[in-house]
Amino acid sequence: MARKETSENPGRLKQIALTYKMTKKVDSKVGLVVAAVGIVTFGVFLAIGFWIDHPIFLGILGFVLAFLAMAIVFGRRAERAAFGQMEGQPGAAAAVLENVGRGWSVTPAVAMNRNQDVIHRAVGKAGIVLVAEGNPNRLKSMLAAEKKRMARIVADVPVHDVIVGTGEDQVPIKKLRTKLLKLPRVLPGPQVTVVNDRLRALGDLMSNMPIPKGPMPKGMRMPKGR
Repeated sequence: MARKETSENPGRLKQIALTYKMTKKVDSKVGLVVAAVGIVTFGVFLAIGFWIDHPIFLGILGFVLAFLAMAIVFGRRAERAAFGQMEGQPGAAAAVLENVGRGWSVTPAVAMNRNQDVIHRAVGKAGIVLVAEGNPNRLKSMLAAEKKRMARIVADVPVHDVIVGTGEDQVPIKKLRTKLLKLPRVLPGPQVTVVNDRLRALGDLMSNMPIPKGPMPKGMRMPKGR
């Protein structure tokens, strides 16, 4: 047991160090800000401790809360830096959707065209959410076609569409998770399962793509998409 704990701790410390280096590249002041938060928090509690004549107790409490405050601030700045690096990268929306949380079933790339405009699907208690990334003008027609395709089997389920981006009526990648979690929950758990099963039966881009059996003929290229 002791060996297992010892092996896990270096792994966690290494992960924190790598996260800090990644964040430092985007947010050069992260170290100063986190340190300042810790010092100020500890200093305030220590000062209160001397004021009420309990410096040891308030000092220990201040140290614990300072560490907690530093962890929270570092986590938020690291998350912001990660989203900043993901902004505009193909597949960034799918990566965010995969980490929305429990209660959501995500199917990446249910539709894609040759320009690599892509639509991902998430199913949860809010209904069906189509998350699109790419050119907004092309995505509008793609979203309409995907809704029409789904309407054959889930016509009674609310469908929301989101275009990821920084333009008007678009949702920035860093706010995508919050957007989904704020949607009203209208479906009970069992119905979510039924809807998800129906959509899986409908298939997605990869399962619907005809791939011949046997070895691929020489010179044959895979289709680029719709």
